[in-house]
Amino acid sequence: MRADRLVAVLLLLQSRGRVTAAELAAELEVSVATARRDLEALSAAGIPVYPQPGRGGGWSLVGGARTDLSGLSAAEAQALFLLVGPAAAVSGEVKTALRKLVRALPTTFRADAEAAADATMIDPTRWGARDRHRPETVDVLQAAVVRRRRVRLVYTDSARERSERLVDPWGLVDKDDIWYLIAGTDRGQRTFRVDRIVRAEPTDEPAARPDGFALDAAWRHVVGEVEQRRSRTWATVLLAARFVPILRDHFGRHCHAAGELGDGRVRVRVAAPTPLDIARTLAGWGAMIEVTEPPSVRAELARIGAELTGRYRDPESTGAAPERDCR
Repeated sequence: MRADRLVAVLLLLQSRGRVTAAELAAELEVSVATARRDLEALSAAGIPVYPQPGRGGGWSLVGGARTDLSGLSAAEAQALFLLVGPAAAVSGEVKTALRKLVRALPTTFRADAEAAADATMIDPTRWGARDRHRPETVDVLQAAVVRRRRVRLVYTDSARERSERLVDPWGLVDKDDIWYLIAGTDRGQRTFRVDRIVRAEPTDEPAARPDGFALDAAWRHVVGEVEQRRSRTWATVLLAARFVPILRDHFGRHCHAAGELGDGRVRVRVAAPTPLDIARTLAGWGAMIEVTEPPSVRAELARIGAELTGRYRDPESTGAAPERDCR
């Protein structure tokens, strides 16, 4: 979790005095780009972290190296706890770390630091949804990633076919409460949904990891491929300008306004994997929206409309006698 890394970065800076982004990346097992972003995040939050360019340079804390957090000012302590505090709502480890950090602060700063940590929280559960719990398999896989040990997986793919695989775990990603494992296999890099892993058994075999592997870069590549598949079909629709934000909520990044028509309507481009996927999303709009292209989406909408008309036609309008209960 990023909050854990930010605390680790701060403690490393205080214990060593100065580190480079490359040294930090090696220590925390992240990419250099990720380490640099963490340093910049601390600086942006008000922590006195600054870079020193040139030979022998690196990142340092104003005031030099320290072994605890007592060197932070009141404002700096508040900035740190505001940054890390929200993660405590979804991570017991972060909550424990914050308690330890509070004890390391001067007594006069503790009340404000605790108040800052409690000022914001994260509720990851959507309205009307069930509470979210991190799968236990995630802990097993995280330990294997850190220890660099291969894992034997029993996995069920999207076609519900079960297989057994021996993989090199490289990293885990939590996207909208769905966990993914990025791993090396005999066929190269693969991505596995953790909720489809039936069993995960770490082995004593060392896991191989490519030189220069960066989890954030690998995940961006995965996202790019998935989003490309999710946008194979594009459609042009017309609707009132005030409804564009609602349409954007439905299609996300695959919704682009393409210009106003002068009659209060806007031309919008939307995308989904298939014409049927677009039609299903738009069918509930009724006459409030007009699809101008492609013909395949218009045909799916017409088919859905005909099905609904046939299912819900008023018997009196067709002369048919309504069904009666003869019991």
